[in-house]
Amino acid sequence: MKITQVRNATLIIEYAGKKFLVDPMLADKGTFPAFGPGIGFPDALRQDQLNPLVELPISIENITNVDAVIITHTHLDHFDEAAKEKLSKDIKMFVQNEADANEVRESGFRDVEIMKEDTLFKGIKLTKTQGQHGRGDILQVAGAVSGVVFNHSTEKALYVAGDTVWYEGVQKELEIHKPEIIILNGGDNQFLGSGSLVMGKIDIYAVHKNAPNAKIVVSHMEAVNHWTLSRQELKNFIHEYGIEKNILVPNDGDSYTF
Repeated sequence: MKITQVRNATLIIEYAGKKFLVDPMLADKGTFPAFGPGIGFPDALRQDQLNPLVELPISIENITNVDAVIITHTHLDHFDEAAKEKLSKDIKMFVQNEADANEVRESGFRDVEIMKEDTLFKGIKLTKTQGQHGRGDILQVAGAVSGVVFNHSTEKALYVAGDTVWYEGVQKELEIHKPEIIILNGGDNQFLGSGSLVMGKIDIYAVHKNAPNAKIVVSHMEAVNHWTLSRQELKNFIHEYGIEKNILVPNDGDSYTF
C-alpha cells in the first residue's frame, strides 16, 4: 500500500491495486472562515486566519483521479464545496450513515453507499469503525463520526481512525482488527474550553501502547485554524519516548509505502 498525506485529513490511499481518496477538503488556501463563532461554532484559536491555512501540495487532477472516495463524516474540513464541485458525480462514494448519504446525494453524487461491517469494493473489504469526536458536552456539537479498516489478502490491515479521541471504542477496534498500519487524526484540534476533538500526544501514545507493533501515521495537522498540536511538538514527544520508528509525522505531500 501507499499512503499520501495531502492536507488536513485528506489522504490518497493506494491499496490492493485501487486508489481511494479519504476526506477531501480541496479548497484553495484561505477560502472559508475560521472555525469559531462566525460560522456557528464555539470560540477557537486563530480567528484572524481563513481556512484552509495552507495550499494543496498536489494538483487537483492527481488528487481526484481515484477509484473511490471515503467520507468519514461531512464536516467542512473533510468534505467541502470544492470537493463537491471537482469530484466526478459518478465516482463511488462511501459514507458512514443515511444522513451523510443524503447530504452527498443532494450534492449530485449518484453512486453513494453506506459502509457497514462487510462492505466490499473490488475485492477489498471495508469495515466501518466507531469514533468519538471529543469528550463531554462538545459531542453534541461535533456529531457522529466514523473510521474504516481496509483488508485484502495481498495487503497489511490498515485502520483509518478518522476524527476521534482515544477512548474504549478505539481500543476495541484495535483488539478486533489488529491493524498493522494505523492512520490517526492528530493536531489536538480544540475549541476554547472544549478539550480535544481529535487525538493529542497522550491519545496517540495510548494507541501505540495498545498496538505496539503497528506503524502509525499522524494526519490532520496544521491545516485548519483550531489546531493546538504542531508537527514539531509531536516529533519532540515521539523522540522523548524513543518511538520514532513506530510513529510517522508526514508533511503535506509526503508518501509512505508499506
